[in-house]
Amino acid sequence: MNKPVPERYQDLRTFAFGDSPALADELLELVVKGVKTATCSTEDEPNTSTPGERWVVLDGRGEPRCVIETTEITYRRYNDVDAAFAYDEGEGDRSLTYWRNAHRTYFGRLGRFSEDMMLMCERFRLIEDFGDLSLKKP
Repeated sequence: MNKPVPERYQDLRTFAFGDSPALADELLELVVKGVKTATCSTEDEPNTSTPGERWVVLDGRGEPRCVIETTEITYRRYNDVDAAFAYDEGEGDRSLTYWRNAHRTYFGRLGRFSEDMMLMCERFRLIEDFGDLSLKKP
């Protein structure tokens, strides 16, 4: 059963990170811990954002877990993503090499990968977590 989104956030759009419940939970945990402060998507994905926009982030079960606010949007090609952005994505060892391998695999699963693909690179900040964010399954 989904928890309700707090009333003050009812008008916000929602999304989950990744392409599976396990990945959504893994990336969400990094956000809540303050490790992950950036994400990227292909420029043709529907969840494009603008600076100042807030989003409700869902866990792998589709339950609302926190609110983030977009602080910066840049567009760059996969090959032009730098080490600072890879570090801010917070995944693996936070290196550019890890980022490139993980995103090559991720976008490959979606059938969208190319070395010169354009990405929407977004930085964000955590606004509020909704508590009880242990991502352990019952």
